[in-house]
Amino acid sequence: MDITLALGGGGSRGAAHIGVLCALARNGFRIRAVAGTSIGSVVGAFYAFGYTPDEIESLFASVDFSRLLYGWPLSEGPGLLGIRGITDFLRTHLGNRNFDDLQIPFAVVAVDLNSRREIILREGRVVDAILGSIAIPGIFPPKEYEPYRLVDGGTLNPVPVNVARALLPNLPVVAVNLNPPLDQPSTPLNLQFPGPKTFVEQISRLNLTQAFQIFGEAVDIGQRELTELRLEIDKPAVIISPLVSDIGLLDAIDVNKIASRGEIATLEALPALKHAVSWRARLMRSLLRR
Repeated sequence: MDITLALGGGGSRGAAHIGVLCALARNGFRIRAVAGTSIGSVVGAFYAFGYTPDEIESLFASVDFSRLLYGWPLSEGPGLLGIRGITDFLRTHLGNRNFDDLQIPFAVVAVDLNSRREIILREGRVVDAILGSIAIPGIFPPKEYEPYRLVDGGTLNPVPVNVARALLPNLPVVAVNLNPPLDQPSTPLNLQFPGPKTFVEQISRLNLTQAFQIFGEAVDIGQRELTELRLEIDKPAVIISPLVSDIGLLDAIDVNKIASRGEIATLEALPALKHAVSWRARLMRSLLRR
């Protein structure tokens, strides 16, 4: 049962992607290609490099992500937080390998500030592409990736269904959406800073910090609206939507617990998944392409 996978953005919610991979594997689905935006590009890269879903979960669960995400920016570029921790993590486990070294087709989605358009990355060093795709504007510094200046792919393409479909057009696209519908409450951004507790509390009370939190909530509304519009236009064969609206983009999480939410959502989607790979669905896709 072959499929392609489109993994959406969502920060800490992305641990649910791991549970989706686990449930798909245990139910006989073979992922032949992956496209990822933001945290989806991180999880997708590990899978495309050959890590099993269980290995990805074990590795991510062993890491204190608060140490990776909450570094001071220093000289890394314009952003409230630095990326040295996440950069070291990715390079330790993915090395300097290029897209050509991957076991299955893989694409990373980012946005170029210079040209103001979506960029699909399939060449060069994978880690550099990922660092562009996860660069949340204002939070993490843009990634200089000549000739681009890259920021988070979710800015224009929160769940890259069209990109996944282009990788292997004959297969159904399964989209994993981590953005809740507009009519559901969510926790978009809980910005924290490293340092002693009293110092952190003082920063959190600053008008600038509170203003940024409000800005984050407004951006979250736009992201959810954009996600619904893109999914309606791009029409994946199946949409898996783990229940992760209570998790902020940069929250500290229990990876195993959030991964289990992805597994639950995938099991609930099994009837739709099995239909998507049926001969009737394959015939319909073939007729539509013609």
